[in-house]
Amino acid sequence: MKNIFNIEDLKNKAQKRVPKMFYEYADSGSWNQETYFANQKDFGKIKFRQRVGIDIEERSLSKKFMGQKVSIPVALAPTGLCGMQHRDGEILAAQASEEFGVPFTLSTMSICSIEDVAENTTKPFWFQLYVMKDKKFMSQLLERAQNAGCKVLQITMDLNILGQRHVDVRNGLSAPPKFQLSHIQQIISRPRWALGMLRAKRHFFGNVVGHAEGVTDSGALWSWIGEQFDARFSWDDLDWLRNQWNGKIILKGILDADDAEIAARLGYDGIVVSNHGGRQLDGAISSISALPNIVDKVGKKMEVYMDGGIRSGQDVCKALCMGAQGVLIGRSFLYGLGAYGKKGVTKCLEIMRESLDESLGFLGENNVQDLGRNNILYKSYNEGFLD
Repeated sequence: MKNIFNIEDLKNKAQKRVPKMFYEYADSGSWNQETYFANQKDFGKIKFRQRVGIDIEERSLSKKFMGQKVSIPVALAPTGLCGMQHRDGEILAAQASEEFGVPFTLSTMSICSIEDVAENTTKPFWFQLYVMKDKKFMSQLLERAQNAGCKVLQITMDLNILGQRHVDVRNGLSAPPKFQLSHIQQIISRPRWALGMLRAKRHFFGNVVGHAEGVTDSGALWSWIGEQFDARFSWDDLDWLRNQWNGKIILKGILDADDAEIAARLGYDGIVVSNHGGRQLDGAISSISALPNIVDKVGKKMEVYMDGGIRSGQDVCKALCMGAQGVLIGRSFLYGLGAYGKKGVTKCLEIMRESLDESLGFLGENNVQDLGRNNILYKSYNEGFLD
């Protein structure tokens, strides 16, 4: 991987290797994409307090996520269609994260199934659940995840209706998808990707096809998906899900401190401060801007993670300074996956580790667990960042 120094380099390489419709599926937001861009931009408002004259030779980046030791405070976020960025994408990403010592989260809407990933890894991975109308399917899905050894469940809270994503509509990736001549042209222009996909075991949602009632092919799949969003979903519905799961539960998609307090009061193990990568409510606050107020409210009651806009170890460091237990990365590892497969995911994690370690040293700290708001120029949630 010559001349790959940062996540932007991986992004540029992925754009050249992944068909446009799938690359843009990962690299876009809803409506005008204001929140999508704010997620990354708002990290720039946080300024570090560089310190000198401190012995920083023995630095440690490890923490614990849900009782599990991680090599760096990063987990791979659940991402739909991961297996369309690269052949067997979920398997490769899970293998890379396992070898690196960080958690991998498998999405409900993955291309490779729970069983596919379990057969190709040796340690438990995390599983993410979309709340759907089909309770029988959800119950069976959770049973399958637990049979595969999954100990941590992420429940996505912010997808009871689907945000309008103009890029996906233009590219024909709607439900149902609309075949376009440009799709053939895109695939022909990416021969490496196409040859890889010919060798792939699965090309559709492996957790759904053959498991949801009546879903035996791609045509039935899209009709089923279009019927599953549940606008009636509420906090009360979580009790039923909790009774189906024996491990830890993290609620993903919390962006308001009042919702975080409800999650804490109900006794959930953790939350992910997230706006779905800017793919749901456009105009919502960025994840990093929402984080400090939520940490102040519930940080002592549960583990608080965040995702959205993280493109470097410096971003990870800033989130930790704001009080996050750790971060989840989505697009960053997808760029690596699309560019170089498993090696690209590893390269992404290496970039995160190296720049986090460097930042820790410049702050005059030796352990990521010691990071706090004293390491950045920050007043309060209401007053914001110092200029």
